[in-house]
Amino acid sequence: MAATDEPATDGNSVLELLRPKATGGLVVSFAERAGREEVTALENAVGSGVRSVGLSEAAEIKALDGEPALVFEELGVAFVSERFGLEATSSIRAKLMDTECVQSVRPEFYMFAIESFGDTAEATWGVRAVGALDSPQRIEERGEGIRLAVLDTGLDLTHPDFAGRNIVQRSFVPGQDVQDGHGHGTHCAGTAAGGRAAQSQFRYGLASDAELYVGKVLSNAGSGRERDIIAGMIWAIQQRCAVVSMSLGRPVQPGEEPAPEYERIGRLALQQGSLLIAAAGNESSRRYGFIAPVGAPANAPSIMAVGAVDQSLDVAEFSSGAINPGGGEVDIAAPGVGILSAAPQPELYRKMQGTSMACPHVAGVAALWAETAPELRGRALWDKLTGTARGLDAPARDVGAGLVQAPQGQAGV
Repeated sequence: MAATDEPATDGNSVLELLRPKATGGLVVSFAERAGREEVTALENAVGSGVRSVGLSEAAEIKALDGEPALVFEELGVAFVSERFGLEATSSIRAKLMDTECVQSVRPEFYMFAIESFGDTAEATWGVRAVGALDSPQRIEERGEGIRLAVLDTGLDLTHPDFAGRNIVQRSFVPGQDVQDGHGHGTHCAGTAAGGRAAQSQFRYGLASDAELYVGKVLSNAGSGRERDIIAGMIWAIQQRCAVVSMSLGRPVQPGEEPAPEYERIGRLALQQGSLLIAAAGNESSRRYGFIAPVGAPANAPSIMAVGAVDQSLDVAEFSSGAINPGGGEVDIAAPGVGILSAAPQPELYRKMQGTSMACPHVAGVAALWAETAPELRGRALWDKLTGTARGLDAPARDVGAGLVQAPQGQAGV
């Protein structure tokens, strides 16, 4: 999965964006959790060397990169290595599909940091639009005590606006540390939890007192394998992060069903008191009447999908919509056009647009709500966000419940 380019301006470019990029590996979903029968079926297809891990070991899967296949037992999902080559992979897929305990076999895809391009003297228009400046919470209480994870390209750990922060960090990208060599992750972390510019006190972020967890799941080139992203998601849940922001994804085809593994992780998160929030995708070209379906993993019903609006609170030209069955809805909307936030040094700040920019607005507001009551976790936090959203003059297909809103003297469940 990875960072998409600027939204296309012609039909042919739109079609190009809708062609997912495969890693060459496979994703196998079993009918149940992966026990001995499932592992044996995988060994019969790929040979010896299948490695089975529990969720507690997910954060260490970089060390298992040389294995022919990796099984997440509790999730009932396995990844077959890309190293086999096209002909062997096709044979492996055929063998697995003939096995009763296998639910589905599909290509593994890269996911991408969903991005594109570039307010009063006090704050960005996004901070104002979600009502954060009107919040009655004291200035020092912005997500205090709430664990907020940003899964992306990492963070510029030298950025002055994050100085003094105790940032929990983990890289899931082989051969790269958390330091952001791309910029997308720093921008998203800035919106969700950056707060104010150190030099001017100009506010561009929301939950500046949240406990920030940074998981690098996308490389410095802006892309990452699904196995690494899933490992990061599990890590964030295990770290008891109340909010997990994922400005990443891949395009899906019209009519494509959500992948079962992401729905399982979304449900696991809600059960554990975590809320997974993901960018809906940038593949639409609305000026030509083309609306693309919500991408993966945002299209999983138990992951909150975020659409983007512009400064007029109109649906952003590029924002994907709920046109696929079996999930694939947009749950909520947030500012996603001309968003100013942090950038790696020496630039420090830049404007970008995309549902990637909308997603951390929702994550930051979610942390503000989570601070108001310990009961607001998992599904209760989801319901609070959608139940307090501001209605918009746009169909739910495009904006879900409406524009996310920060607490306004409201608290609890």
